[in-house]
Amino acid sequence: MSRSGLAGRLYRGEAGLAIVPRRKLWFGISGGLVLLTVLSFIIQGFSLGIEFKGGNEFQVPTSVGTMHRAEEAVHAALAGETTADGPAEVVSSQQVGDTTYLFRTSPLDQTQATEVRTAIAGELGIEVDAISDNRVSAAWGAQVTQRAVIGLVIFLVLVTGYLVLRFELRMAIAAVAGLALDLVLTAGIYSAVGFEVTPSTIVGFLTILGFALYDTVVVFDKIQENTRGITGGSTQTYPEAANLALNQTLMRSINTSVVALLPVGGLLFIGAGLLGAGTLQDLGLVLFVGMGAAFFSSIFFSTPLLVSLKEREPRIRTHTQRVLARRAGGGRDTSAARRPARQPSQGRPDTETPAEQPVDEEAPVPASEATALAGAAPKVGTRPSGKRSGGGARGGRSGGNRPGGKRR
Repeated sequence: MSRSGLAGRLYRGEAGLAIVPRRKLWFGISGGLVLLTVLSFIIQGFSLGIEFKGGNEFQVPTSVGTMHRAEEAVHAALAGETTADGPAEVVSSQQVGDTTYLFRTSPLDQTQATEVRTAIAGELGIEVDAISDNRVSAAWGAQVTQRAVIGLVIFLVLVTGYLVLRFELRMAIAAVAGLALDLVLTAGIYSAVGFEVTPSTIVGFLTILGFALYDTVVVFDKIQENTRGITGGSTQTYPEAANLALNQTLMRSINTSVVALLPVGGLLFIGAGLLGAGTLQDLGLVLFVGMGAAFFSSIFFSTPLLVSLKEREPRIRTHTQRVLARRAGGGRDTSAARRPARQPSQGRPDTETPAEQPVDEEAPVPASEATALAGAAPKVGTRPSGKRSGGGARGGRSGGNRPGGKRR
């Protein structure tokens, strides 16, 4: 892998993608998707399974031939039958395993179900006992929906409390908002495409909640690490630190999403498509759509929303203004500029250490300066050393009797 390529820079967190600076673009895209979703809810609605609106199921053996032939027989058997909502019709049809075709129809009473079952057997030329029927009440689907809503509310309350304790209130708001966007987009895709909503779909909705929050928590943890004590410096703003955290965790998010989508894709396309497991199709479909939407919401919505919320804090706003003002002034904030100016000592040469004052190694040192540096005068109030440098001045007195010397 080339170190200068995009993939290599993504793995090192050096891609420098401007995600947070373009948050208005992502907010606009998210708003447009939500608007399309709401229009789909109003115009298209949802294709509810018989578990939610009631209906009948007829199971026909695959030994009768193709699924198209069996479906034509069911349509012919329903001709002339009426229900409270209008003419009876086939709601959905699918193959379950290698031995059964499953047809779901409008709600029929017991007499109508028996007549349709007999008519299907006559159309296909098989025994009536080879066809089984089952009636599903809409009350069961309503009970499942009610329990799912209660579970969703409890989950959101617990997660919000955890995020407030683990991070802060604004991070919790941004994470829950991204989760809500994920659910709305997934529901919008179901409505627009016409996927059938079943109890397995509800279970899948509850499952993708954890995945959507996992990716968001990983990104927020890195943001918290990058922005700890950021107001004490003047080199980086909060949006820049958050954007850096996104770039540092972007490859991890991509890998997590791909690794999660691969088994779900296998569950959807192999388990449901090739093996004909209808329940797996309903569960795998909502997981596949929800995980894809979760990647978008955690990267392109939750983090930009967090930055927008944090910029409302006075300390973050003041810090950003200070950093931008420093850059506008040329960015002169080196250690030498921060150090107070050194006052020259009176009556003695400057004895600044090499670490404090740069020295030009190539420039010749004058003899007078070399002599001063070699025998610099002691500081005021200190006791002089017991020895004199050879050829030094003789004007000073020692603090006591010198051994071997004479008192003058």
